[in-house]
Amino acid sequence: MDEATPATIRGVSPATGVSPATGVSPATGVSPATGVSPATGVSPATGVSRSRDRSRSQDRSRDRSRARDRSRTGLVQHDPPRRDTREQIQAIALDLFAEQGYEKTSLREIAERLGVTKAALYYHFKSKEDIVRSFTEDYRAELEAVIAWGAAQPPTPATRTEILARYADIVSRRLAVIRFMEQNQAAMHTLMSDGAQRKKLFREQFTTLSDLLTPPGATLPERVRAAMSVICIGMSSLLFQREAASPAELHDAVLGVACDLANAPAP
Repeated sequence: MDEATPATIRGVSPATGVSPATGVSPATGVSPATGVSPATGVSPATGVSRSRDRSRSQDRSRDRSRARDRSRTGLVQHDPPRRDTREQIQAIALDLFAEQGYEKTSLREIAERLGVTKAALYYHFKSKEDIVRSFTEDYRAELEAVIAWGAAQPPTPATRTEILARYADIVSRRLAVIRFMEQNQAAMHTLMSDGAQRKKLFREQFTTLSDLLTPPGATLPERVRAAMSVICIGMSSLLFQREAASPAELHDAVLGVACDLANAPAP
């Protein structure tokens, strides 16, 4: 019979240095199979608990899964479109122009109201004059779109109603622009290098809208009524803005009267 060694007397395998009963080395207190101390649940090599490792791994797995889900459903976060910022700048500039006048408003004040640096504002507009040109051009382009649509439709009462409704929607959205143009005519003339041509352009748009609202073979009174329907929407929206309970009420009121003037069915 072999002589017992101190290790086997303590219940430890001489070959592995591990107790068969516990699976742990008495010298290190660590299980060779897992690399973790059963007493503390921590790996001496990393100082990290296995349960914490599992938790972190599960968190990373959930994050990857959520990212895949967002990608599949189109919910990935993106920077807001540039046009949104552009329209915000236009709206804030119009507010400041109305509050303190165009001449007294600086680009720095527009940037401060927007909550950005002046340098950030330069990315979109180099000057307040550029801002004015931009919202004037946007208004013109929307009018041109209505005219193009109306010219492609049959000259029916229903078409006249739709033309007036589209025009009223533009005026409702762009009322601040129209008011600026009406109150700052001298500035508009100075800002636009082709001011005379641009003024002529708006006059031509007004005439074209009136023609689209005139029934075929119309009499002079009918032509006058068609022109007045266009004037009604623009001028009445400016005159009665503060008297209406809401923009929607004003929109519906001026559109109803305009349709009556143009002999078009109510929308």
